[in-house]
Amino acid sequence: MDTNQRTLKKATEVLGGYDPHQYISQRLMATAQDGTKIPISIVYKKSVTPNGQNPLFLTGYGSYGYPYPVTFSSNLLSLLDRGIVYAIAHVRGGGEMGRKWYEDGKFLRKKNTFTDFISCAEYLIQENWTSSNKLAISGGSAGGLLMGAVINMRPDLFKVVVAAVPFVDVVTTILDTSLPLSAIEWEEWGNPNDPAYYEYIKSYSPYDNVTAQAYPHLLITAGLNDPRVKYWEPAKWTAKLRTLKTDDNILLLKTNMDAGHSGASGRYESLKELAFEYAFVLSFLG
Repeated sequence: MDTNQRTLKKATEVLGGYDPHQYISQRLMATAQDGTKIPISIVYKKSVTPNGQNPLFLTGYGSYGYPYPVTFSSNLLSLLDRGIVYAIAHVRGGGEMGRKWYEDGKFLRKKNTFTDFISCAEYLIQENWTSSNKLAISGGSAGGLLMGAVINMRPDLFKVVVAAVPFVDVVTTILDTSLPLSAIEWEEWGNPNDPAYYEYIKSYSPYDNVTAQAYPHLLITAGLNDPRVKYWEPAKWTAKLRTLKTDDNILLLKTNMDAGHSGASGRYESLKELAFEYAFVLSFLG
């Protein structure tokens, strides 16, 4: 502590010829609609420059006060080595910036989570990291709610979307107290038996706000044995999107008949699922 020098004691070996000096990670700051600065973590290969043409994979969560981890993942090398920029939007509703950061993205301030994510996407485009035609986004569970909300609000901003086990039928689910993800969720979203909360939740619930407009390419996943987001939520959302959307873009619903909320169990089965999601995204990013 006196010298502020660090000594490396141990490093986990990464197989396959990984060279950490080939990559750069940065922290950027986007400006939200209300002027709040929203952190974005990005990582990319050194050969990548902000030229407005880079494919970019943006993800986020923003609920339950959960700080999205900024950690090394060998899985991302498959994207980075293809020249894709990977980014995490640390939107309000998460815990990255303290308790107030969480509280400013819950209850009757939940829409900050969605507008923050949109502001992060717009910032990355404005700063020439990507374009809307090269922008992929993903989120799971409450992050899937985030995906559903932002594509209702700004479908033109994104090229391709992965919504994994998405919590998209918010009002109906948390009104049904026979379900696991219901009454206990009132501490996060508000009690929908209160008219003020009911109207507010309904105003952003993805299923309730699908409209006749063009949507991006979309992969929706579900687990038949999911105890949190029941499989019929993604299914009915898919059905409504198919009925109302005005585009010819791809819309897939992939239900794992053996999985729960966290997807396939086992290292290799999990990697196969991730490979499927990556393949879907890559097929639209050129």
